[in-house]
Amino acid sequence: MNRRKSLKILGGTAVGIAGLVLADWKWQLLDGINHQGFFTLKEEKLISAISDTIIPEGLPPKTSSPDAKPIGALSTGTDVYMMKLFEHCFEKEDQDQIKLQLANLDKKGFLKASKEEREAMLLSLKDSEIEADREFFDLMKSETITGFTTVKEVMVNYRDYKVAPGFYTGCADVPTQA
Repeated sequence: MNRRKSLKILGGTAVGIAGLVLADWKWQLLDGINHQGFFTLKEEKLISAISDTIIPEGLPPKTSSPDAKPIGALSTGTDVYMMKLFEHCFEKEDQDQIKLQLANLDKKGFLKASKEEREAMLLSLKDSEIEADREFFDLMKSETITGFTTVKEVMVNYRDYKVAPGFYTGCADVPTQA
């Protein structure tokens, strides 16, 4: 193969990869600047991190199908469920309390902490002397569990939920008496 052609291909590949990395970085930056929603981008990341800490990825699939993969709170959309629930179904004072607790977790460095440190931070809320901390922990834990256990993947694949139990068999032969 021609040496110049090889160098052009390698150079073009490197420029293409660098361009993709730059474009991804640009979109992440724009998303942070133009983010619209009830929760800030950081608060959404905190809710996702909390739900992932409570139910991490790794629940093994019950079925042996090749496309079955381990699931957790993030892969089932539990964090999105919680964000919408808190935004649309909670009173203003409860929403403010949630945002305050999320800010407290952010001050402690929850997003940068390891899995074990995150668990310790959440458990410290559970054992706290402050009632608001305990209520926040109980709320996040219960809503994460509710959101996770009621998604289709868990209901159908792990709990053997049938949408219509008691199946109908049409045109069945009926024994006749002769």
